[in-house]
Amino acid sequence: MICVFASFLLSGQRAVAEFGLGLAAAVALDAFVLRTVLVPAAMHLIGPANWWLPRGLDRLLPRPALEAPGATRPAAGPETESPDVTAEPVRSGPGSSPNSR
Repeated sequence: MICVFASFLLSGQRAVAEFGLGLAAAVALDAFVLRTVLVPAAMHLIGPANWWLPRGLDRLLPRPALEAPGATRPAAGPETESPDVTAEPVRSGPGSSPNSR
């Protein structure tokens, strides 16, 4: 995007060139300074508070199950066989979260 916007400088029209320079500078600032320096630094300083969620919102949001309940993982190694795991299907929708009971 920086190259595309910078190519507007070659258009010969002053207004288009100004827009191109401004947009190229904005994209460069956003991509390189904000997203690679400031955001990771702020997240490191804030620490666990990055992932804080208000209780009221936590109750409203669904909790999707990443794994079926009761599913177990086999121990690592070539000598182990895959266990015969029969788990219930993952349900979604109202009333399916553990907090709604």
